[in-house]
Amino acid sequence: MSANRYDLIVIGTGPGGAALAHRLAPTGMRILMIERGDYLPRSRSNWDAKTVFVDGAYQAKETWYDKDGKPFHPGLHYFVGGNSKVYGAALFRLRERDFDAVEHTDGVSPAWPLKYGDFEAYYTLAERLFHVHGQRGEDPNEPSSSAPYPYPAVAHESRIEELRSMFAQEGLHPFHLPLGVLLDEKDGVPTPTSVWFRNDAFDGFPCLLNGKADAQVVCVDPMLAAHSNVTLLTNACATGLDTDPTGRTVSAVDVVRGDRQERYSAEIVVVACGALSSALLLLRSANVRHPHGLANGSDQLGRNYMRHNQSVLMALAREPNDTVFQKTLGISDYYFGADDWKYPLGLIQMMGKSHPDQIRAEALPAWLSWVPEMPFEVMAHHSLDFWLMSEDLPRPENRIRLGADGRVILELTENNMEAHRRLKAKLEHLMGPARAHPHMLERKLYLGQDIPLAGTAHQAGTARFGTDPATSVLDLDCKTHELDNLYLADASFFPSIGAVNPTLTIIANALRVADKIAQRLGATTATAANAKENGLCHG
Repeated sequence: MSANRYDLIVIGTGPGGAALAHRLAPTGMRILMIERGDYLPRSRSNWDAKTVFVDGAYQAKETWYDKDGKPFHPGLHYFVGGNSKVYGAALFRLRERDFDAVEHTDGVSPAWPLKYGDFEAYYTLAERLFHVHGQRGEDPNEPSSSAPYPYPAVAHESRIEELRSMFAQEGLHPFHLPLGVLLDEKDGVPTPTSVWFRNDAFDGFPCLLNGKADAQVVCVDPMLAAHSNVTLLTNACATGLDTDPTGRTVSAVDVVRGDRQERYSAEIVVVACGALSSALLLLRSANVRHPHGLANGSDQLGRNYMRHNQSVLMALAREPNDTVFQKTLGISDYYFGADDWKYPLGLIQMMGKSHPDQIRAEALPAWLSWVPEMPFEVMAHHSLDFWLMSEDLPRPENRIRLGADGRVILELTENNMEAHRRLKAKLEHLMGPARAHPHMLERKLYLGQDIPLAGTAHQAGTARFGTDPATSVLDLDCKTHELDNLYLADASFFPSIGAVNPTLTIIANALRVADKIAQRLGATTATAANAKENGLCHG
C-alpha cells in the first residue's frame, strides 16, 4: 500500500471533474486526477460506424440489471474525458424557466434552490472554455446572456438551409445549434488550419482529429501541459472512500491500478464520475458510520434518476441529402408547449447522418416494406436525422442501487411520455413540407438497444442539491451534507433536467464549485483573482 497526500483529489475526468480541476490548477494546489480508463486510442476505426455502434468497441464492458432482473449493458465510456469523448457536443444553457417549478401532464418538475442568475456568469465561462459556436437571438426560448457566443455559429449546408427556410415558413423559429468544436471556417468552409473539419462521423463517434471540444482536449491536456502541480492517474479505479472515526471526513480514496491497491488522501475530495457511477461509489463506500452509503442519511442517494425521454429518428426524403455535417439546426418552439397542448413538449435538433452499417443492424419496421430493395447505402443517402428530447420527472423510485450480491441494479419506470409522443407527431407533420416520408424510423443504436435504460448519456439527479439534509444529498455548494470535505461535480446534483443537453450546465456548475473550493482553501492565485475580476465570488 502507498499513501500519498494532495490538496485536492478529483475522481473522474469528464466535463465536470476536468473543468473543476482546470479552474483550480492555476492556484498551485497539488491536484490528483483519478481516471479508471485510459486515453481513447486514435485510429481510423474511430469513424467506423460498425466498430462504434454495432460492435460497441468503446463502450464499457459491464453488465447491469433492470428492476425485473434482466441484464443490459449501460452506455458508459471509461476514458480520459469521460463520456464527452463520444458526445454530440451540443452545449445548451438550461432555460430560465427550467430553474422554476414547471407543470407537466405527469406532475411538476421541481424548482431549483438556486436560479439561472446564479449560473449565468459561469455559463459564459463554460462556453468560452468549450469553444461554443452559436448565434444569440435565434432560439425563441434561449435565456438571457451577458455575452455573445465566443465563436460564430456553424454554417448550415444547402439542404439544411432549405429545411430552415421551410420550418420558418411553417411559423417556427429554427436556430443554429450551439456546438463545441475546434472549428475555424470562412463562408461555410473550414480553413486550411482548422483542427476540425465538417464530417458525418460525429454523434456517438470519438473524434479522430481531437476536434470536438471534449474534456480531454480542452481541459485535461492543456492543464497537464501548463501546470506541474496536477497529476493524472489513468487505469486507476476508485473502489471506495474511507472516513475518519467521526464519519465526518473522507480520510482516503482506495484505488486499484492493475494488480496494485493504493491509497490517496487530500484535504478536499471531489467525485465526478457521472451521476450513476458517482452514486455507486458512495454506495459502495458504506461503513459503520454510514451503513447505507456515504452521505445517504436522507436515503436519497441514487434516487431521482433522470435521463431525458429521447428518440433518434430518421426520415427518408424523396431527394438525396448530400449534407456532410447536418447537426446545425434546432427547433425549440414546442419547448414549453404548443397551441394544442399546454404542457412542455421538448426540443428537436438535427444530428449526425445515419450510416449504412447502423441501418443494416436495426430491426426495420413494417412500413419500410415499400422500399424492400432499397440498399442501406441509398437509405442513408436519403435520410434526414433528428434527435428529440423531452423532460422526464424525478421520481424516488427511479434509482440506481446495489443488490445484496453486489450487482448494479438500475430501476426505471418511464414517465411524461405523452409529451414525447406529441413532440414526435409535430416533427412527423413537418416532414410533408420537407418532402420526406411521414413515418420515421426510430434509431436505437445511437443510444443502446434499449434507449430508456441503456441510454445513459444524459444521466442526472442521483444526489440532488438543496438546503434540507432530510430531502437532499448535497448543499448549495455541492458539498455533501454529512461529510465536511466531500463534493460532487457532475449532473448528480440536478433537481430537474429540463429538455436540453445537460453538459454545459455540468461544466458551469463545476466552475462554480471550483470557486467555492478556492475560497475555502484561501486560494489567491490566478483563479481566485479571475473570479473576483469577473464578479464570480459570492461570499
